[in-house]
Amino acid sequence: MTVPTPQRPPPTPEQPAAALVGVLPLQQNKVVLVIDLVESVRLMAANEATVVGHWHRFMQHAQSVVLPQWRGRLVKSLGDGLLAEFSSASDAVHAALACHRFFDPVNTTLAGDHQLHLRAGLNGTHLYVDASDVYGHGVNLAARVASLAGPGETMVTANIRDGIVDGVDGELEDMGESYLKHWPEPVRTWRVRPAERLGVVPSKAPLPPTQEDLRPTIAVIPLDCSTGLDEHQVIGELIADGVIAQLSRSRQMRVISRLSTTAFRGRGAQLSEIQAHLGSGYVLSGSYSVLGDRVVVMAELSDARRSDVVWADRVVGSIADLLQADSQLIRELTDSASQAVIENTVQRATVLPCPQLDSNALLLGGIALMHRSTARDLERSRELLEAVTERHRRVATPWAWMAKWHVLNIIQGRSGNAPSEFRQAIDIADRALDLEPHSSLALAIKGHVQCHLGTQLDESRQLLLQATDANPNDHTAWLYAGFWSTMWGDPADAVRESERALALSPLDPQRFFIEMLVAHSYLMANDLTKTIELCQRSLQRNRYYLATLRVLMTAQFESGQVEQARATLKQLLTLQPDLTVAKFLAYGSQSPIRQRAAMAMTGLGLGH
Repeated sequence: MTVPTPQRPPPTPEQPAAALVGVLPLQQNKVVLVIDLVESVRLMAANEATVVGHWHRFMQHAQSVVLPQWRGRLVKSLGDGLLAEFSSASDAVHAALACHRFFDPVNTTLAGDHQLHLRAGLNGTHLYVDASDVYGHGVNLAARVASLAGPGETMVTANIRDGIVDGVDGELEDMGESYLKHWPEPVRTWRVRPAERLGVVPSKAPLPPTQEDLRPTIAVIPLDCSTGLDEHQVIGELIADGVIAQLSRSRQMRVISRLSTTAFRGRGAQLSEIQAHLGSGYVLSGSYSVLGDRVVVMAELSDARRSDVVWADRVVGSIADLLQADSQLIRELTDSASQAVIENTVQRATVLPCPQLDSNALLLGGIALMHRSTARDLERSRELLEAVTERHRRVATPWAWMAKWHVLNIIQGRSGNAPSEFRQAIDIADRALDLEPHSSLALAIKGHVQCHLGTQLDESRQLLLQATDANPNDHTAWLYAGFWSTMWGDPADAVRESERALALSPLDPQRFFIEMLVAHSYLMANDLTKTIELCQRSLQRNRYYLATLRVLMTAQFESGQVEQARATLKQLLTLQPDLTVAKFLAYGSQSPIRQRAAMAMTGLGLGH
């Protein structure tokens, strides 16, 4: 099914052309859903009356049940398909999956070649919208993406993928880039399946039952904005950031990372659902209103296991206060919530200065894009991080992430001079530590860089231990500590520390990166089955990440799956055509795990 860009009909005799002058549709950001019936021509030719009857009932169901439930609007029926628009990527994905389910009962009564299946494509785009139609090239892209879907499948573009939560809205699989008809550049797509699993990934190496690991766990959900204005939405994220930063300083509590908790903002999720996905016993949530320069917060702390409200209060402060290093509003929320969970007062530390709202967007965008893995996204990430470091030269966090960017650039094989860029990454991490000596992120990243270099290993390990000590809930610190143990230490420590990182960030947008490093730890522990499982899970989320492919290839080769290892090496060479064993070893240290990967490459016939 092809959806042309809609055109306005010519004026009728009762509606002269002059009457249309100056009447333009509104410009809006919308999500477009295109659905069509697979092989509709063949099905109609075989039994037109039956197929039309089923399609008619489907359209009634979509209009009366699915679209109202997920806040969508039917733009038009296309004979063997439909076009709908939504304001939310999450709503659009849920609607598409619900539409697929309509024909399940019908298909149980039909022969295989007479069964009815839909395919769906979604794209978020800037459209012109009026009461009867939508206009814009983004509609065509949704239709082209739908053409990539198989029977019963839903395909989405990158901006839809960024607007939904893997494991909550659905299970995502990265399908790579495709060249589409009449589209000027390749389009990266993801396949979305219904979410089937809840909670964090089961671990074969549970953490020891020490007092530290028995601490209560809290998830701080970004607050909902009652006023509904776009410019006020980010305030809820700022409040959550501040509360998480203060709560994380306490050794009495485990705090779920904000990148995971933000997945539940505005969803109206049940406490049981939040607990299932995040593994948190307590949930801090609520709403706020903005009145002039004042913020009125209605917050409540709930025991997710019993669905009880433990504490609720109304807190008032100023927007300017949220940008202070020691915000009174955030301190009041933190103290009240922590005292409701534990008896003693949470140890507070100074909250880092919050950047301006647009600067916050720059930082988060830079962090997200650096993990996308394509050269275009990596370069855009660098531009965003350089912009925020230039704007806030005295704030440590952007510099720490800039150092991390250089490490990823080397790991991805895109560096022209790896030793020089490693030194540059250490210099940038040192700058972050000069600004904030106890920054767990900066400590962890500098230790990680030295770990890759294989020099000053004792200092590297000490930096990583300082990072986990400065913030016991920083998943990045535990992740890099686990990687150090993988490269140079005890495999049992590697698994324990890596699994801790995985548990602290169950819904992180960059979960594929965490799973990749955890796979390294299991490879070092010689659990090849678990290594392959984690790599395959990571590649479903990001199929272009070279480090994941290298670990998978090594585990497959060492487990005797030589043909699968050859196929993985072929994927590596497609992404990195100039790869040789010598070039790989030149990227960093000569650790045992890198030597194993080099031996696998040699055994598979890769030249030196």
